[in-house]
Amino acid sequence: MGAGDVVDLGCGNGALGEALAARAAGRSVIGVDASPAMLTKARQSKGYTTLQQADIRDWHPRSTPGMIFSNAALHWVGNHEQLLPRLARILGKGGTLAVQMPHQNKSPSHRVWLSLAEELYPDRVEKMGTPGVMAPVKYEELLAPMGQFRLWETEYFQRLGAEEGSHPVRRFTESTYARPILEALNAEEKADMISRYEEVMHAAYPVRKDGSVLFPFRRMFFTLTV
Repeated sequence: MGAGDVVDLGCGNGALGEALAARAAGRSVIGVDASPAMLTKARQSKGYTTLQQADIRDWHPRSTPGMIFSNAALHWVGNHEQLLPRLARILGKGGTLAVQMPHQNKSPSHRVWLSLAEELYPDRVEKMGTPGVMAPVKYEELLAPMGQFRLWETEYFQRLGAEEGSHPVRRFTESTYARPILEALNAEEKADMISRYEEVMHAAYPVRKDGSVLFPFRRMFFTLTV
């Protein structure tokens, strides 16, 4: 970590504010988010020195940061080919860009939403309306020339509890990844989409006797020190 503030880019409700402050070695910790509601919740965290409302796409710091940290936020923002090099150039010498993003789009839990939309309602749902992450090699090619780059993935297994009347994976994904898809459909279309999705989920992620599912979820991590 270089000299300068620590920025939590896409801080959401501030869940990681105190953890960042504990590692900031006396540096200011700045939370940035586009949502006023999330920033209101983040103010309850004791970790942030200041909070800023800004869209990640055009955010620019007031002073040169020593670290830009982003956890589960950048996959909602498109145009990574321009965004990530811009963030790296904002850092001072020795500064670090540290990013975590879900990398689940090719798994049945995510892929089936989009494949069903393309099959049933072609041209109704834009691919860019869903969270997007590039292939790992693209991040390496884009960022490795800019400094010391490390990239890895981890698959986490989590137990999803029983959901009455629905498959647990459907409940897990419908309000995040599938939200832009379902918002483009009327009530009848949405019900049909969910029904078809659930059929596939029962085959891909078998439900246990107690109604729960052991759900594998892959996440991508990378750091760049300039």
